[in-house]
Amino acid sequence: MIIAVLALCASACGKSTPPLYTRQATSACLQKAGHAPKAIGAAADFVANSATGGAFHVTLPGNGVTVSFGQTLGDADNIDQAYRQFHSKNVGIDDVLRTQGNAVMLWHEHPSDADIAAITGCLKS
Repeated sequence: MIIAVLALCASACGKSTPPLYTRQATSACLQKAGHAPKAIGAAADFVANSATGGAFHVTLPGNGVTVSFGQTLGDADNIDQAYRQFHSKNVGIDDVLRTQGNAVMLWHEHPSDADIAAITGCLKS
């Protein structure tokens, strides 16, 4: 019994929480990489504008992405759920919505691997 409790404690202690990315650090990295994050108007995307950690839009060659940040992982889940609830019926949301940690990425079109790498490579805390 004692060994089982110790094993459980050891496994719990080994778990690490994912980093919490920030709009400021991520935006600075993207700017340095030659991309230009832009603010999002309230009328353009009310979900992104309600993100607790802020949001921005990046235009890439042939695609664009809105990146919204939750201050917690739970906030990011709420952003993801809001996009899923309010998407147009003709949008394959599973194809254009990605979440990594507390960052939620809504792509204009299906993202290429290079598009994803450009954004996720700059997710910074």
